[in-house]
Amino acid sequence: MRSTLNALALAASTTLVRAATLSDVCTTSYVQAALPADGTFEAITINSASVTATATTNSSVSGSVMYPDAVIDYCNVTFTYSHTGLNDSVTLQYWLPSPSNFQNRYLSTGGGGYAINSGSQSLPGGIMYGAVAGATDGGFGGFNTNFDAVFLLANGTINWPSVFMFGYQAHHELSLIGKQFTKNFFGMNSTKLYAYYQGCSEGGREGLSQVQRFADEWDGAVIGAPAMRFAHQQTQHLWSNVVEQTLGYYPPPCELAKIINETINACDSLDGKTDGVVSRTDLCQLNFNINSTIGMSYYCAATAASTNPFHSTPALPVQNGTVSAEAVAVASKILDGMHDSQGRRVYLSYQPAATFDDATTQYNNTTGKWELSISGLGAEFPARLLELQDTSTFANLDNVTYDTLKDWILQGWQMYEDTLQTTWPDLTPFQEAGGKILHYHGESDNSIPTASSVRYHESVRSIMYPNLSFNESTKAMADWYQLYLVPGAAHCAANPLQPNGPFPQTNLQVLINWVENNSTPTTLNATVLQGANLGQNQQICAWPLRPMWTGNGTTMECQYDQASIDTWIYDFDAWKMPVY
Repeated sequence: MRSTLNALALAASTTLVRAATLSDVCTTSYVQAALPADGTFEAITINSASVTATATTNSSVSGSVMYPDAVIDYCNVTFTYSHTGLNDSVTLQYWLPSPSNFQNRYLSTGGGGYAINSGSQSLPGGIMYGAVAGATDGGFGGFNTNFDAVFLLANGTINWPSVFMFGYQAHHELSLIGKQFTKNFFGMNSTKLYAYYQGCSEGGREGLSQVQRFADEWDGAVIGAPAMRFAHQQTQHLWSNVVEQTLGYYPPPCELAKIINETINACDSLDGKTDGVVSRTDLCQLNFNINSTIGMSYYCAATAASTNPFHSTPALPVQNGTVSAEAVAVASKILDGMHDSQGRRVYLSYQPAATFDDATTQYNNTTGKWELSISGLGAEFPARLLELQDTSTFANLDNVTYDTLKDWILQGWQMYEDTLQTTWPDLTPFQEAGGKILHYHGESDNSIPTASSVRYHESVRSIMYPNLSFNESTKAMADWYQLYLVPGAAHCAANPLQPNGPFPQTNLQVLINWVENNSTPTTLNATVLQGANLGQNQQICAWPLRPMWTGNGTTMECQYDQASIDTWIYDFDAWKMPVY
């Protein structure tokens, strides 16, 4: 029946559709007629009765690091679909630009943490570039319901369809349905539709899950700080806790903050420019002695409790003292990265100048001492996804050792290799289909180690270009896959401790120019989004080149520095299997 509706309602030419207004097309009946016809996708049934359509005009969006401020008009559409043989319902949301603003583009967006979407936060980033922007709830029961809430049917029983949906299937279906819906909605006929993706953190992993599997799904993807290598990444959130427990010292947050601030002060000028930004954490690693912070005074005033529903914090007392050798030992061990009891490297860690968020301790008002505060992201992975218990944490980390962490990684690696691990390094089908990847990662990321992205980029390079030299293969790969390390940036965000650092707010525009105009970037456009240099434009060097300033910090050159490159390359000798 819907095939007939489509034929009748969408027979108009592209010109006629573009002449329509937002109010003309943003109706339930028009959207229903534009839905992909029955049978378009095997085993998928779209529920036309579920359609909602709401027009919004002159909506101001501002304050995002992922796209510039803008005023947008859009049609907010939702509908559901189900899978044959499953009693499920998946909700999709698409924001569609006004017909006059549509630029033959489609954009899928991702989530963060255990969320498969970012609500409406990412969708404006497509509308402003004339793209239909889509998000999925993964079939988890709503856009505010995360994967971990539906992962277990009962203790010990995995909801495997939810794993596959979160792992890659939901995003594939979001794009398949979204692209056809876009073509129908705007009467594109044979006109080329450019398809893109943009996501960071878990959203970055979701993007790679598609690039690694579906060659022609997108023309290009913006991949930010991906939470790939899922078993390693989630477990490493516990590394800081186990270091503190093993060494028997729980630093007050202010003590660790002092170490970070002094690291920033010492390493700021190593790039030739004194601006409060550590652009060369590699040089920091080579030249800064963290022991130099021992004995330095620190002070933090007491703070009241916060009841912010998104980030509640307890009241904290005044913190003052001098940086101890014990605190520096903890910080050094954390930065050295995960090793097993035999000293073999299991995984990597954060760069110098990244904050020690995973090592945050809690204050016991009864004892007057600082104590272990177990990382929520870290604990939930073994508690829920490995031990299959409906809990997000452990009561304690008693008997958890460095070897325990290694064992958890191995268990998760094997359990979720085909769904969540997301490290397949041979991207030949995507590359041969003409796809482009713009991959970025904050150099002071405090949640996903920056070197994780370098590891994946280098894995792709070595697998796909085994017979070329480092420089030859890097140049060949730059034609379609580029990695940028963002100076001073934190996790998918600008960094308040390094406010003069730039952030690549126009990544999607850069990718569009690369795909549609063959304008291959050589540096990445970025803007300072806070602090004294607010609004200043800067350029970011493409890996493996590293920034160096001359002329008293006035001229930047992207340099090849082998010693610096070597600091980013690790030998994971705890594993016999390759860690891509």
